[in-house]
Amino acid sequence: MTTPDKAARRALGACAVLAVGALTLTACGGSANAKSDDAKGGKSTAKTSSAKIVISAKDGSTGASINATGVKVSDGTLTDVKMTVAGSGQAVPGAISANGSVWKPKEQLERGTKYQISATAKDASGKTAAANSIFTTVSSANSFIGTYTPDNGTTVGVGMPVSFTFDKVIGDKKAVQSHISVTSSSGQQVVGHWFGAQRLDFRPEEYWKAGSKVTMKIDLDGVEGANGVFGVQEKTVSFTIGRSQVSTVDVNTQTMTVVRDGQTLKTVPISSGSAQHTTYNGQMVISEKFTQTRMNSQTVGLGGEYDIPDVPHAMRLTQSGTFIHGNYWYNKGNPPFGREGTSHGCVGLADVQGAQGDTPAKWFYDHSLIGDVVIVKNSPDKTVSPDNGLNGWNLPWAEWTAGSAG
Repeated sequence: MTTPDKAARRALGACAVLAVGALTLTACGGSANAKSDDAKGGKSTAKTSSAKIVISAKDGSTGASINATGVKVSDGTLTDVKMTVAGSGQAVPGAISANGSVWKPKEQLERGTKYQISATAKDASGKTAAANSIFTTVSSANSFIGTYTPDNGTTVGVGMPVSFTFDKVIGDKKAVQSHISVTSSSGQQVVGHWFGAQRLDFRPEEYWKAGSKVTMKIDLDGVEGANGVFGVQEKTVSFTIGRSQVSTVDVNTQTMTVVRDGQTLKTVPISSGSAQHTTYNGQMVISEKFTQTRMNSQTVGLGGEYDIPDVPHAMRLTQSGTFIHGNYWYNKGNPPFGREGTSHGCVGLADVQGAQGDTPAKWFYDHSLIGDVVIVKNSPDKTVSPDNGLNGWNLPWAEWTAGSAG
Protein backbone atom coordinates (compact mmCIF):
# COMPACT_ATOMS: atom_id res chain seq x y z
CA MET A 1 0.00 0.00 0.00
CA THR A 2 1.28 3.41 -0.90
CA THR A 3 1.75 5.91 1.85
CA PRO A 4 2.39 9.62 1.64
CA ASP A 5 6.06 9.04 2.36
CA LYS A 6 8.11 11.68 0.64
CA ALA A 7 11.01 9.27 0.02
CA ALA A 8 8.73 7.02 -2.00
CA ARG A 9 7.36 10.00 -3.91
CA ARG A 10 3.92 8.51 -3.94
CA ALA A 11 2.02 11.56 -2.83
CA LEU A 12 2.83 13.74 -5.78
CA GLY A 13 0.57 16.74 -6.44
CA ALA A 14 -0.10 20.40 -6.14
CA CYS A 15 -1.84 22.49 -3.57
CA ALA A 16 -4.42 25.18 -3.91
CA VAL A 17 -4.30 26.94 -7.24
CA LEU A 18 -2.62 30.29 -6.79
CA ALA A 19 -2.98 33.47 -8.74
CA VAL A 20 0.06 33.80 -10.96
CA GLY A 21 1.38 37.21 -11.67
CA ALA A 22 4.60 38.76 -12.70
CA LEU A 23 6.54 40.41 -9.92
CA THR A 24 8.01 43.87 -10.26
CA LEU A 25 11.02 43.60 -12.49
CA THR A 26 14.31 45.30 -11.78
CA ALA A 27 16.28 46.31 -14.84
CA CYS A 28 20.04 46.21 -14.49
CA GLY A 29 20.34 49.03 -17.04
CA GLY A 30 18.58 51.51 -14.78
CA SER A 31 15.26 52.19 -13.13
CA ALA A 32 12.18 51.97 -15.28
CA ASN A 33 11.24 55.36 -13.91
CA ALA A 34 14.65 56.94 -14.40
CA LYS A 35 14.60 59.97 -16.73
CA SER A 36 17.28 62.28 -18.18
CA ASP A 37 17.19 65.55 -20.07
CA ASP A 38 18.74 65.67 -23.52
CA ALA A 39 20.58 68.61 -25.08
CA LYS A 40 17.34 70.02 -26.47
CA GLY A 41 15.62 69.95 -23.12
CA GLY A 42 13.53 66.88 -24.03
CA LYS A 43 13.24 63.72 -21.90
CA SER A 44 14.09 60.08 -22.67
CA THR A 45 13.22 56.94 -20.68
CA ALA A 46 15.99 54.53 -19.73
CA LYS A 47 15.59 51.21 -21.50
CA THR A 48 14.65 48.14 -19.47
CA SER A 49 14.70 44.44 -20.27
CA SER A 50 11.72 43.07 -22.15
CA ALA A 51 12.09 39.70 -20.35
CA LYS A 52 9.18 39.09 -18.01
CA ILE A 53 9.74 36.62 -15.15
CA VAL A 54 6.83 34.94 -13.41
CA ILE A 55 7.30 32.99 -10.18
CA SER A 56 4.25 30.79 -9.65
CA ALA A 57 4.25 31.32 -5.89
CA LYS A 58 3.49 34.98 -5.31
CA ASP A 59 5.69 36.88 -2.88
CA GLY A 60 4.28 36.66 0.63
CA SER A 61 1.80 33.93 -0.23
CA THR A 62 0.91 30.98 1.95
CA GLY A 63 -0.57 27.72 0.77
CA ALA A 64 1.81 27.50 -2.19
CA SER A 65 2.13 24.33 -4.24
CA ILE A 66 4.49 21.60 -3.12
CA ASN A 67 4.89 20.37 -6.70
CA ALA A 68 3.87 22.99 -9.23
CA THR A 69 6.05 25.79 -7.89
CA GLY A 70 8.40 27.06 -10.56
CA VAL A 71 9.64 29.98 -12.65
CA LYS A 72 8.76 30.97 -16.20
CA VAL A 73 9.99 33.72 -18.48
CA SER A 74 8.53 35.26 -21.61
CA ASP A 75 10.41 37.37 -24.16
CA GLY A 76 13.68 36.17 -22.73
CA THR A 77 15.78 33.33 -21.35
CA LEU A 78 16.38 32.36 -17.74
CA THR A 79 20.05 32.71 -16.80
CA ASP A 80 20.01 31.76 -13.14
CA VAL A 81 17.47 30.56 -10.57
CA LYS A 82 18.25 29.92 -6.92
CA MET A 83 15.75 28.40 -4.52
CA THR A 84 16.49 27.99 -0.82
CA VAL A 85 14.73 27.17 2.41
CA ALA A 86 14.20 30.57 3.98
CA GLY A 87 16.15 31.01 7.17
CA SER A 88 18.51 28.05 6.84
CA GLY A 89 19.59 28.87 3.29
CA GLN A 90 19.51 25.18 2.34
CA ALA A 91 19.59 24.92 -1.44
CA VAL A 92 16.71 23.30 -3.32
CA PRO A 93 18.03 21.61 -6.49
CA GLY A 94 16.33 22.48 -9.74
CA ALA A 95 16.91 22.73 -13.45
CA ILE A 96 16.28 25.19 -16.28
CA SER A 97 14.63 23.69 -19.35
CA ALA A 98 16.63 23.26 -22.55
CA ASN A 99 15.00 26.32 -24.16
CA GLY A 100 15.61 28.43 -21.07
CA SER A 101 11.96 29.30 -20.52
CA VAL A 102 11.13 27.28 -17.40
CA TRP A 103 12.79 26.31 -14.11
CA LYS A 104 11.41 23.61 -11.81
CA PRO A 105 12.59 22.03 -8.56
CA LYS A 106 13.89 18.49 -9.00
CA GLU A 107 12.01 17.17 -5.99
CA GLN A 108 8.69 17.65 -4.28
CA LEU A 109 8.72 20.47 -1.74
CA GLU A 110 7.92 20.04 1.93
CA ARG A 111 4.53 21.09 3.22
CA GLY A 112 4.38 24.01 5.67
CA THR A 113 7.85 25.32 4.76
CA LYS A 114 9.01 28.83 3.85
CA TYR A 115 11.09 29.12 0.66
CA GLN A 116 12.80 31.86 -1.30
CA ILE A 117 13.31 32.03 -5.06
CA SER A 118 15.61 34.49 -6.84
CA ALA A 119 15.59 34.45 -10.64
CA THR A 120 17.37 36.38 -13.39
CA ALA A 121 16.79 36.42 -17.12
CA LYS A 122 17.94 38.31 -20.20
CA ASP A 123 16.15 39.43 -23.33
CA ALA A 124 17.30 39.21 -26.95
CA SER A 125 19.41 42.33 -26.59
CA GLY A 126 21.16 41.04 -23.49
CA LYS A 127 19.41 43.24 -20.96
CA THR A 128 18.70 41.49 -17.69
CA ALA A 129 15.69 41.31 -15.41
CA ALA A 130 15.29 39.88 -11.93
CA ALA A 131 12.47 38.69 -9.68
CA ASN A 132 12.24 37.36 -6.14
CA SER A 133 9.60 35.68 -4.04
CA ILE A 134 9.42 34.48 -0.44
CA PHE A 135 6.46 32.19 0.20
CA THR A 136 5.22 29.34 2.38
CA THR A 137 3.89 26.03 1.07
CA VAL A 138 0.54 24.65 2.08
CA SER A 139 0.49 23.28 5.62
CA SER A 140 -0.42 19.74 6.60
CA ALA A 141 -3.42 21.13 8.46
CA ASN A 142 -4.73 22.76 5.28
CA SER A 143 -4.13 19.88 2.89
CA PHE A 144 -5.17 16.26 2.45
CA ILE A 145 -3.49 13.19 1.01
CA GLY A 146 -4.99 9.92 -0.15
CA THR A 147 -3.06 6.73 0.53
CA TYR A 148 -3.90 4.41 -2.36
CA THR A 149 -3.52 0.86 -3.55
CA PRO A 150 -2.41 -0.82 -5.79
CA ASP A 151 0.99 0.65 -6.56
CA ASN A 152 2.15 1.81 -9.96
CA GLY A 153 3.62 -0.91 -12.15
CA THR A 154 2.30 -3.86 -10.16
CA THR A 155 0.49 -6.96 -11.40
CA VAL A 156 -2.53 -7.89 -9.31
CA GLY A 157 -5.40 -10.32 -9.25
CA VAL A 158 -8.79 -9.81 -10.86
CA GLY A 159 -10.43 -8.80 -7.59
CA MET A 160 -8.14 -5.88 -6.74
CA PRO A 161 -10.07 -2.62 -6.35
CA VAL A 162 -8.52 0.83 -6.44
CA SER A 163 -8.80 2.04 -2.86
CA PHE A 164 -8.09 5.49 -1.41
CA THR A 165 -7.93 6.30 2.29
CA PHE A 166 -7.75 10.05 2.92
CA ASP A 167 -6.02 11.56 5.94
CA LYS A 168 -8.77 14.16 6.39
CA VAL A 169 -12.54 13.95 6.45
CA ILE A 170 -13.78 14.78 2.95
CA GLY A 171 -16.74 17.17 2.95
CA ASP A 172 -17.05 17.64 -0.80
CA LYS A 173 -17.02 14.05 -2.04
CA LYS A 174 -18.18 14.99 -5.51
CA ALA A 175 -15.29 17.40 -6.02
CA VAL A 176 -12.74 14.82 -4.91
CA GLN A 177 -14.20 11.88 -6.81
CA SER A 178 -14.54 13.91 -9.99
CA HIS A 179 -10.78 14.52 -9.96
CA ILE A 180 -9.89 10.81 -9.79
CA SER A 181 -10.53 8.73 -12.91
CA VAL A 182 -10.04 4.97 -13.23
CA THR A 183 -10.22 3.35 -16.65
CA SER A 184 -9.48 -0.11 -18.00
CA SER A 185 -8.18 -1.22 -21.37
CA SER A 186 -10.95 -3.83 -21.25
CA GLY A 187 -13.55 -1.09 -21.62
CA GLN A 188 -15.29 -2.09 -18.38
CA GLN A 189 -17.24 0.67 -16.67
CA VAL A 190 -15.52 1.62 -13.40
CA VAL A 191 -17.47 3.37 -10.61
CA GLY A 192 -16.38 4.84 -7.30
CA HIS A 193 -18.06 4.11 -3.96
CA TRP A 194 -17.60 5.97 -0.67
CA PHE A 195 -17.27 4.07 2.57
CA GLY A 196 -17.78 6.93 5.04
CA ALA A 197 -16.03 10.26 4.59
CA GLN A 198 -12.42 9.09 4.24
CA ARG A 199 -12.41 6.03 1.98
CA LEU A 200 -13.16 5.85 -1.75
CA ASP A 201 -12.93 2.59 -3.72
CA PHE A 202 -13.30 1.99 -7.46
CA ARG A 203 -14.25 -1.26 -9.25
CA PRO A 204 -16.16 -2.59 -12.27
CA GLU A 205 -19.39 -4.55 -11.94
CA GLU A 206 -17.61 -7.88 -12.46
CA TYR A 207 -14.02 -8.82 -11.73
CA TRP A 208 -11.41 -7.14 -13.93
CA LYS A 209 -10.67 -8.88 -17.22
CA ALA A 210 -7.48 -10.92 -17.05
CA GLY A 211 -4.57 -9.25 -18.82
CA SER A 212 -6.16 -5.80 -18.92
CA LYS A 213 -4.36 -2.58 -17.96
CA VAL A 214 -5.94 -0.20 -15.47
CA THR A 215 -5.00 3.48 -15.36
CA MET A 216 -5.75 5.79 -12.46
CA LYS A 217 -5.35 9.55 -12.91
CA ILE A 218 -5.14 11.55 -9.70
CA ASP A 219 -5.79 15.24 -10.37
CA LEU A 220 -6.37 16.61 -6.88
CA ASP A 221 -4.19 19.66 -7.43
CA GLY A 222 -5.91 22.45 -5.53
CA VAL A 223 -9.19 20.56 -5.10
CA GLU A 224 -10.98 21.72 -1.96
CA GLY A 225 -11.99 18.50 -0.24
CA ALA A 226 -13.25 20.28 2.87
CA ASN A 227 -13.50 23.87 4.00
CA GLY A 228 -10.00 25.32 3.59
CA VAL A 229 -8.41 21.90 3.02
CA PHE A 230 -6.90 21.26 -0.40
CA GLY A 231 -5.51 18.26 -2.25
CA VAL A 232 -1.76 17.95 -2.89
CA GLN A 233 -1.59 15.00 -5.29
CA GLU A 234 -1.29 14.82 -9.05
CA LYS A 235 -0.11 11.59 -10.61
CA THR A 236 -0.95 8.88 -13.12
CA VAL A 237 -0.75 5.29 -11.86
CA SER A 238 -1.17 2.16 -13.93
CA PHE A 239 -1.21 -1.52 -13.04
CA THR A 240 -1.83 -4.79 -14.83
CA ILE A 241 -4.42 -7.45 -14.11
CA GLY A 242 -2.78 -10.87 -14.15
CA ARG A 243 -4.37 -14.23 -14.77
CA SER A 244 -7.78 -14.88 -13.24
CA GLN A 245 -7.61 -16.90 -10.01
CA VAL A 246 -10.63 -17.41 -7.76
CA SER A 247 -10.46 -19.94 -4.91
CA THR A 248 -13.59 -21.21 -3.19
CA VAL A 249 -13.55 -22.47 0.40
CA ASP A 250 -16.46 -24.79 1.20
CA VAL A 251 -16.89 -25.02 4.97
CA ASN A 252 -19.17 -28.05 4.59
CA THR A 253 -16.43 -30.12 2.96
CA GLN A 254 -13.43 -28.29 4.51
CA THR A 255 -11.82 -27.96 1.10
CA MET A 256 -10.68 -25.12 -1.14
CA THR A 257 -10.93 -25.38 -4.91
CA VAL A 258 -8.44 -23.20 -6.80
CA VAL A 259 -9.64 -22.17 -10.26
CA ARG A 260 -7.36 -20.33 -12.67
CA ASP A 261 -8.63 -18.98 -15.99
CA GLY A 262 -11.65 -21.26 -15.72
CA GLN A 263 -9.64 -24.45 -15.05
CA THR A 264 -9.35 -26.19 -11.67
CA LEU A 265 -5.72 -26.22 -10.55
CA LYS A 266 -6.11 -28.11 -7.31
CA THR A 267 -8.48 -28.93 -4.47
CA VAL A 268 -6.76 -28.31 -1.14
CA PRO A 269 -7.88 -29.58 2.29
CA ILE A 270 -8.33 -26.73 4.76
CA SER A 271 -9.47 -26.08 8.33
CA SER A 272 -11.84 -23.15 8.72
CA GLY A 273 -13.05 -21.46 11.88
CA SER A 274 -14.34 -23.54 14.74
CA ALA A 275 -17.97 -23.52 15.89
CA GLN A 276 -17.00 -20.89 18.48
CA HIS A 277 -14.98 -18.74 16.04
CA THR A 278 -16.59 -19.10 12.63
CA THR A 279 -15.18 -17.80 9.34
CA TYR A 280 -16.92 -15.03 7.41
CA ASN A 281 -18.79 -15.95 4.26
CA GLY A 282 -18.35 -13.94 1.10
CA GLN A 283 -15.86 -12.73 -1.49
CA MET A 284 -12.57 -11.67 0.06
CA VAL A 285 -9.54 -10.20 -1.69
CA ILE A 286 -5.95 -10.96 -0.72
CA SER A 287 -4.58 -7.58 0.36
CA GLU A 288 -1.21 -8.51 1.92
CA LYS A 289 1.23 -11.43 1.81
CA PHE A 290 3.74 -12.41 4.51
CA THR A 291 6.12 -15.34 4.33
CA GLN A 292 5.96 -15.33 8.14
CA THR A 293 4.12 -13.05 10.56
CA ARG A 294 3.16 -12.86 14.21
CA MET A 295 -0.46 -13.45 15.18
CA ASN A 296 -1.59 -12.38 18.65
CA SER A 297 -5.18 -12.93 19.74
CA GLN A 298 -5.15 -9.76 21.83
CA THR A 299 -4.93 -7.65 18.64
CA VAL A 300 -8.30 -9.00 17.49
CA GLY A 301 -10.08 -8.81 20.84
CA LEU A 302 -9.81 -12.49 21.80
CA GLY A 303 -7.79 -12.13 24.98
CA GLY A 304 -4.74 -14.32 25.47
CA GLU A 305 -5.85 -17.37 23.53
CA TYR A 306 -2.82 -17.48 21.23
CA ASP A 307 0.40 -15.69 20.35
CA ILE A 308 2.25 -17.31 17.46
CA PRO A 309 5.42 -15.43 16.41
CA ASP A 310 6.02 -17.16 13.07
CA VAL A 311 2.77 -18.02 11.30
CA PRO A 312 3.92 -19.17 7.83
CA HIS A 313 2.54 -18.21 4.42
CA ALA A 314 -0.04 -15.72 5.73
CA MET A 315 -2.27 -13.75 3.38
CA ARG A 316 -4.68 -11.13 4.70
CA LEU A 317 -8.36 -11.33 3.72
CA THR A 318 -9.93 -8.75 6.08
CA GLN A 319 -8.71 -5.77 8.03
CA SER A 320 -10.24 -7.27 11.18
CA GLY A 321 -7.79 -10.16 11.12
CA THR A 322 -9.02 -12.93 8.82
CA PHE A 323 -6.11 -14.64 7.03
CA ILE A 324 -5.57 -17.69 4.93
CA HIS A 325 -2.33 -19.13 6.28
CA GLY A 326 -0.19 -22.13 7.04
CA ASN A 327 -0.62 -24.09 10.26
CA TYR A 328 2.28 -26.12 11.73
CA TRP A 329 0.94 -26.41 15.32
CA TYR A 330 -1.93 -28.77 14.53
CA ASN A 331 -2.18 -32.18 16.18
CA LYS A 332 -0.02 -34.38 13.94
CA GLY A 333 -1.87 -37.47 15.16
CA ASN A 334 -5.24 -36.03 14.19
CA PRO A 335 -4.89 -33.45 11.39
CA PRO A 336 -8.01 -31.29 11.03
CA PHE A 337 -7.48 -30.37 7.36
CA GLY A 338 -10.32 -31.61 5.20
CA ARG A 339 -12.18 -32.78 8.32
CA GLU A 340 -13.15 -30.02 10.74
CA GLY A 341 -12.83 -26.33 11.50
CA THR A 342 -10.44 -25.62 14.36
CA SER A 343 -9.20 -22.07 13.80
CA HIS A 344 -10.20 -18.74 15.36
CA GLY A 345 -11.84 -17.66 12.09
CA CYS A 346 -8.96 -17.96 9.65
CA VAL A 347 -8.58 -20.50 6.87
CA GLY A 348 -5.71 -22.83 7.71
CA LEU A 349 -3.63 -25.10 5.46
CA ALA A 350 -1.10 -27.73 6.46
CA ASP A 351 2.42 -26.30 6.79
CA VAL A 352 5.72 -26.63 8.64
CA GLN A 353 7.50 -24.22 10.94
CA GLY A 354 9.94 -21.94 9.16
CA ALA A 355 7.86 -21.66 5.95
CA GLN A 356 10.06 -24.24 4.21
CA GLY A 357 9.13 -27.51 2.59
CA ASP A 358 6.67 -28.70 -0.01
CA THR A 359 3.37 -28.03 1.76
CA PRO A 360 -0.18 -27.14 0.68
CA ALA A 361 0.20 -23.72 2.33
CA LYS A 362 3.42 -22.95 0.47
CA TRP A 363 1.91 -24.10 -2.82
CA PHE A 364 -1.09 -21.78 -2.42
CA TYR A 365 1.10 -18.88 -1.29
CA ASP A 366 3.41 -19.28 -4.29
CA HIS A 367 0.46 -19.45 -6.67
CA SER A 368 -1.36 -16.38 -5.30
CA LEU A 369 -1.22 -12.67 -6.13
CA ILE A 370 -2.31 -9.64 -4.17
CA GLY A 371 -5.81 -9.07 -5.54
CA ASP A 372 -6.75 -12.72 -5.97
CA VAL A 373 -10.21 -13.65 -4.70
CA VAL A 374 -10.98 -16.19 -1.97
CA ILE A 375 -14.69 -17.01 -1.62
CA VAL A 376 -15.99 -18.65 1.55
CA LYS A 377 -19.37 -20.38 1.44
CA ASN A 378 -21.54 -22.52 3.72
CA SER A 379 -20.16 -21.03 6.92
CA PRO A 380 -22.65 -20.37 9.75
CA ASP A 381 -21.21 -16.84 10.03
CA LYS A 382 -22.49 -13.69 8.28
CA THR A 383 -21.18 -12.28 5.01
CA VAL A 384 -18.10 -10.14 5.46
CA SER A 385 -18.72 -6.38 5.53
CA PRO A 386 -17.73 -4.82 2.17
CA ASP A 387 -15.48 -2.26 3.88
CA ASN A 388 -13.69 -4.86 6.02
CA GLY A 389 -10.64 -5.18 3.80
CA LEU A 390 -10.86 -4.78 0.03
CA ASN A 391 -14.14 -6.63 -0.12
CA GLY A 392 -16.57 -4.33 -1.90
CA TRP A 393 -17.52 -7.18 -4.24
CA ASN A 394 -20.04 -8.21 -1.61
CA LEU A 395 -22.17 -5.16 -2.43
CA PRO A 396 -24.67 -5.61 -5.27
CA TRP A 397 -23.89 -3.32 -8.21
CA ALA A 398 -26.97 -1.15 -7.60
CA GLU A 399 -25.84 -0.48 -4.03
CA TRP A 400 -22.28 0.12 -5.17
CA THR A 401 -23.27 2.75 -7.72
CA ALA A 402 -25.68 4.35 -5.23
CA GLY A 403 -22.66 5.11 -3.05
CA SER A 404 -20.94 7.09 -5.80
CA ALA A 405 -20.63 10.86 -5.60
CA GLY A 406 -19.92 11.11 -9.32
